[in-house]
Amino acid sequence: MTTFEHRSHVDASVREVFAWHRRPGAFERLAPPWENMRVVERGGGIVEGGRVVIELRKGPLALRWLAVHTDYQEDRQFVDVQLHGPFSHWRHVHRFVPDDGGCALEDHVEYRIPLGRPGDFLLGASVRRTLERAFHYRHERTRRDLARHQAVARYGPQRVVVSGASGLIGRNLVAFLESGGHSAQRLVRRRPRAEANEVYWDPASGAIDGAALEGADVVVHMAGENVGAGLWTLARKEAILRSRVDGTALLCKTLARLTKRPRVLVAASAVGYYGDRGDEMLTEEGAHGDDFLAHVVRAWEAATEPARQAGIRVVNMRGGIVLSAAGGALPRLLLPFKLGLGGAVGSGRQYMSWIAFDDVIGSIYHAMFAEGLSGPVNIAAPTPVTNAEFSKTLGRVLRRPAFLPLPGFAVRLAAGEMGEALLLKGQRVSSAKLEGSGFRFLHTDLEGALRSELGLE
Repeated sequence: MTTFEHRSHVDASVREVFAWHRRPGAFERLAPPWENMRVVERGGGIVEGGRVVIELRKGPLALRWLAVHTDYQEDRQFVDVQLHGPFSHWRHVHRFVPDDGGCALEDHVEYRIPLGRPGDFLLGASVRRTLERAFHYRHERTRRDLARHQAVARYGPQRVVVSGASGLIGRNLVAFLESGGHSAQRLVRRRPRAEANEVYWDPASGAIDGAALEGADVVVHMAGENVGAGLWTLARKEAILRSRVDGTALLCKTLARLTKRPRVLVAASAVGYYGDRGDEMLTEEGAHGDDFLAHVVRAWEAATEPARQAGIRVVNMRGGIVLSAAGGALPRLLLPFKLGLGGAVGSGRQYMSWIAFDDVIGSIYHAMFAEGLSGPVNIAAPTPVTNAEFSKTLGRVLRRPAFLPLPGFAVRLAAGEMGEALLLKGQRVSSAKLEGSGFRFLHTDLEGALRSELGLE
């Protein structure tokens, strides 16, 4: 039997830390983003008899992990034991111990690798490194999430309606909110499940259950077609535009008619508003661009006007490039870089206004409570880099060379207008407005953000 232990201090009471782990969403928040896993089913939470089934993918292999919770002691510990999965034996004790005015978070794992000594010889070191990476990440995220919730605890639990809740940012935002004690209501296009806290809407037909939105404190709107999911044919461009404008208009007109309106609407937008502006530092007062994405973003933001006119504080979050190991652009870059085939795209001089994934979640949460923040807000780290700098940094993090450029003509040939807009053009945006409202980034250094997201710290 092999033992693994990890211990760290959290600046919160034992009761607060234990409650965070007990709530819905905690498991999703603790799952390392570089591990391809999803919850297949669960029930009972972390109390005695609670069960969870996880699908874990390693390359072409899909492994099922069935665990049951046992030995639950309120504000002291809970245990999960593997009934079926990749280990011959797995027992994980989560302990919560008073520690210097806060809480010592202790994880004690007993495990056995299959195949006995041959398994230990072949996989023992790798498994231990995997556990060290995962538990360092879990404790760090626990501390950061709790600190963000503590900072706004005076406002009390919020009822938050979320559109786009099945997307990468949306589902993580829901997990963050629920683990913090808030209610997250999802807008869905299928028949809603009452037990899942869902509300029906269908932007294509103009249908929405407005009555179910009455009394919500906050609405976070992120629904929209993925701009990078396919070539920009005329039909595809129309779908991208309509998914943003029609959905936003329907939602905002509905919110404006409510008797008990939300106090704030946090609406997704994009730095594509500015078009390709070279190395110019762009603030929210800057002029808009004249390409397709700039046209989409202008119309997208304009569609929030009914909510603003109705007295709802509206924040249009002009997001930059989101760094997440779980989805988006970063995973697509990893394989060529790991193979030593990475490098700058086109000239490499185009700017990339990036933001770490947890800072996206944090900035949305901040906008919910920052009463003086409204209108367009750039959501990007204060340290934008050129594409060449980004490629060099990612190569360094992965310990791979980054010297094979991808010519601009190849991008245009393979991906047309979409490739040119997303890969060959760029924006260098200022985060001064967001920071001036009191937001503090977790990551302002690109290398640190990549190492944290990839578990390579």
